Amino acid sequence: MNALSLLAIGLTGNDIQVQTDCAQPRAVLTARHLVLPDVIAEQHRLSRAAVAHAVAHWRHSVPGKPVRGLKPMSVAIISAIEDARVEQLLLRDFPGLRSWFLDSLSPRPAPDDLSFGALVTRLDRVLMDPRQQDDNHWVNKARCLFNETVARAGLRDYYAFRAIAAILANDLGQMRVRFDPQQHIVPAPYRDDNSYLWNFGEAEQPPDDAVSLQQAPALRSPMAIDVGGNRAPSGAAEPDLGRFSYPEWDHRLDRLRPDWCTVIEKLPTWQGLARLSDPSRLPPAPLALTRARRVNRARRLRRQWEGDDIDLNAAIEVLIDRRLRLQPDPRMFMRTGTELGVSSILVLLDLSESANDHAAGSTMSLLDIEKQAALLLAGAATRDGDRFAVHGFSSNTRAEVYYTRLIEFGAMPTLASRAQVAAVQARYSTRIGAAIRHATAQLRHEPAARRAILLVTDGTPGDIDVHDPRYLIEDARAAVLEAGQAGVRSYCIAVDADADAYARRIFGWRNYCVATNPRRLPAQLQWACARLAKN
Repeated sequence: MNALSLLAIGLTGNDIQVQTDCAQPRAVLTARHLVLPDVIAEQHRLSRAAVAHAVAHWRHSVPGKPVRGLKPMSVAIISAIEDARVEQLLLRDFPGLRSWFLDSLSPRPAPDDLSFGALVTRLDRVLMDPRQQDDNHWVNKARCLFNETVARAGLRDYYAFRAIAAILANDLGQMRVRFDPQQHIVPAPYRDDNSYLWNFGEAEQPPDDAVSLQQAPALRSPMAIDVGGNRAPSGAAEPDLGRFSYPEWDHRLDRLRPDWCTVIEKLPTWQGLARLSDPSRLPPAPLALTRARRVNRARRLRRQWEGDDIDLNAAIEVLIDRRLRLQPDPRMFMRTGTELGVSSILVLLDLSESANDHAAGSTMSLLDIEKQAALLLAGAATRDGDRFAVHGFSSNTRAEVYYTRLIEFGAMPTLASRAQVAAVQARYSTRIGAAIRHATAQLRHEPAARRAILLVTDGTPGDIDVHDPRYLIEDARAAVLEAGQAGVRSYCIAVDADADAYARRIFGWRNYCVATNPRRLPAQLQWACARLAKN
């Protein structure tokens, strides 16, 4: 029995075997064995840290968690947080092991290196050594969340730490940090490959592809599409329809920054769209909006048989007819009229990268559900007399807020417009304020008395050039207030279980709802539009 096996037995009290294998690129951990590559086993510093890390997993981790529903980046971040959690638990029993871990961590990367591996390396260092300082906002946020969870729930609550890992993985997605599952390796050289933590059997793929199992499948291959006899080439660039400058609210300065954001209107291309020769590919719209009838105090129906007031013009004519000994017209009353509640409603879809995630309990992505719901509702609303439009947005810093016009006001969804909606892709980040300001500008030209923006989003506002979590929330709130002053009401459907805090701040208590089940999004869109049309 070698010295490393004796070390593992001493730390665990169990019969543990540490073996070496020159074919292994990284350490591999099983229930009773630790297999180390020769390059690690030959280095005393790394090998003892590798054994201590394996002991931390044996003592404090639950192995074989299913990977179903997790994206590759989420698996990697949860694993990194779990590595830090179990090491902290081991250090409570053996404080002297901290120097083993610190000496074996990867060197600090360059300050301008913002790759996935570099960020995780910096995270490993600040979590292991509280004295370490880092100027990256994501790393500091991760350390704060980790420490707050330790204080609130303790180190033994695995699911509390898994929750913060989900937040951090989402932030990296919003920052558009590139993650290649096939090339990813755990940055700390003494740590194992994390295969001990996960059960990849459900994915029906070999274990060698473990981290990449939950990678989203590739979109359908780009091909030309024939819509109405016009064949659009695949891979065509999205044409710009115009560029517009808008201010942005800075809550720290308590003022608007003039001409701060640039909104770029885009026309979606056909790239990534399968042939749509049959419009029945999308199901027929089962939705029917209730046309709101409301009292219009500005409209008076004159010369009525009965009513609440006397029609003075008719009464004068009655007196004249009597003087002339003519038969007077008895319709001398006036009453309040009613009119059909025709509205102009702009559905604004959040087309950020997170919309590509699969909806809970569904094989469709949230983006696909949004597209289908908007098309169904557009057809129903237009038939009922309301003016309806579907637009989308995403952002790549304040200089590039992309705004895509999918279905225009008053237009029935045709095969061509359906193809455009199906072709749009989700990417980049979520800058709600600029999108709402541009949508408000579109609604200014609408003749309907009731004008509204219905935003469908799946997460808090965020962009890669903004590090203050309140900044874009406060800007979106200011944009909603500006829209209200222009006579445009704003309502939000948030497909996010944690949306209450930011949605209430942006839209107010009564102007948002949370769609906990994405599959019910069409029904909730119908309900929201009917509500906006009546009020």
